[in-house]
Amino acid sequence: ADVSEVAAMILKRGVLLIALGVAIGIAGAVGLTRVIQQMLFGIEPTDLATFVGVVVFVTTISLIACFVPAWRAVRVDPMVALQAE
Repeated sequence: ADVSEVAAMILKRGVLLIALGVAIGIAGAVGLTRVIQQMLFGIEPTDLATFVGVVVFVTTISLIACFVPAWRAVRVDPMVALQAE
């Protein structure tokens, strides 16, 4: 496998987990806003700007967390990695 295939494989798995986590998180957040609605002052329970901001922030941090191992994996010599096994 060449460098781009290794990086794509690692990033693809990470992006799939990020998408799943964001979907579950949004569903959970929308569900929990009904519970904490009485404690919210000054914003709507389903404030779009807040949801979008959190999704963008979490996705950005998660992509960085996926990129670091992918970057390390493509820098390792395949023979060295195989000998470590």
